[in-house]
Amino acid sequence: MAGKCDVCGKAKTFGKNVSFSKRRTNRDFRPNVQHKRLTVNGVATRLHICTRCMRTMGKSGKAA
Repeated sequence: MAGKCDVCGKAKTFGKNVSFSKRRTNRDFRPNVQHKRLTVNGVATRLHICTRCMRTMGKSGKAA
């Protein structure tokens, strides 16, 4: 799976894991990216799209 959304450009961000003893280790937050076949300009194309964009498109009635 691609780590970046083709619609909104959401990509991996970085942060820290914090344990109970407050030790900090690096980690990354990845977007939930899925393959989705959408019609763009009359042509069916397969896009890597995050679930947030899928939800937004579903609410506006643009999802295929």
